[in-house]
Amino acid sequence: MLNWYLQNGKESDVVVSSRIRLARNLSNFPFVTKQTKETRHELEETIKEIVPDLGYNLKFVKLQDMDEITKMSLLEKHLVSPNFVMNKENTGAMLINDDENISVMINEEDHLRIQVMTAGLDIENLMNFCTELDEKIGKLLPYAYNEKYGFLTSCPTNVGTGLRASVMVHLPGLARTGNINKILEVINSFGMNIRGIYGEGSKVAADMYQVSNKQTLGISEAEIVKNLQLITEKIIEQERLARKILARDSIELEDKVYRAYGVLTNAKKISSEEARDLLSEVKLGTDLGIIQELTDLKVKKLELYTKPANLQKYLGKQIDSYERDIKRAEVIKQIIGEE
Repeated sequence: MLNWYLQNGKESDVVVSSRIRLARNLSNFPFVTKQTKETRHELEETIKEIVPDLGYNLKFVKLQDMDEITKMSLLEKHLVSPNFVMNKENTGAMLINDDENISVMINEEDHLRIQVMTAGLDIENLMNFCTELDEKIGKLLPYAYNEKYGFLTSCPTNVGTGLRASVMVHLPGLARTGNINKILEVINSFGMNIRGIYGEGSKVAADMYQVSNKQTLGISEAEIVKNLQLITEKIIEQERLARKILARDSIELEDKVYRAYGVLTNAKKISSEEARDLLSEVKLGTDLGIIQELTDLKVKKLELYTKPANLQKYLGKQIDSYERDIKRAEVIKQIIGEE
């Protein structure tokens, strides 16, 4: 069985993935900003003890026990946040399962960041799954909760439900037709955040955007999920419309797509940034049926294994950036040539 990030889900031509994240803190421990080394360690050990009772084949792993490539590979798969893996103290731990569709960051900004992910658009089912996991943890550990305000969090923007529901969307059609800014303004006006592929503070790259709810207080989990679902459906509709407009000038579109495919298949050396941008064109071409040579799985593999850390994981060795660019071109040819 393939991991979720190598699968296609509902509406995968536009929605790459869905994620539900819950911020939680334990009532009997100081918040992360007030922690000492001892209380941080004690919290991690407390959470480690309940892992066998949670199920889901979850494993407890400390960041300090991971090598740098493994940590960065988790970031590239969107299983952890940049702040979590790049903290200078190398502190923190996580719970993760073999399928990697559950990732619980421990001692990030909050005691727990419970995350569940899937391919395509499936926010409602994800919410149910995350709620089930959240309730299991809540029965074993006392959450910091206030009757008036809801779940208490380190950052005021997460107080209340502590819920951040998000989708990763690929919007090349809107970008190329010049309608992307209008759509982003509309999304923003509906109380949604628009961010780059690695969340807050990250840049937009390869026409990928992360759309998530802003409000967590004074609104229910069901309302947040419903609002994001509605907004996402509108984004899908507008993106597909934009792609139809692009397809009217089929020669121009096909030329651009096949030029990208040509560079990918023939390059002897290629950077991760160039591969990422070319793959945006190639994914569009594959989704529109212009490129018949690639399957959805091959596109997913190319997107994952051209990233620096996961390329090294694929090769099973650590290599410098110059050699990575050479090996990346070789790996692209290998994946494209797979039966």
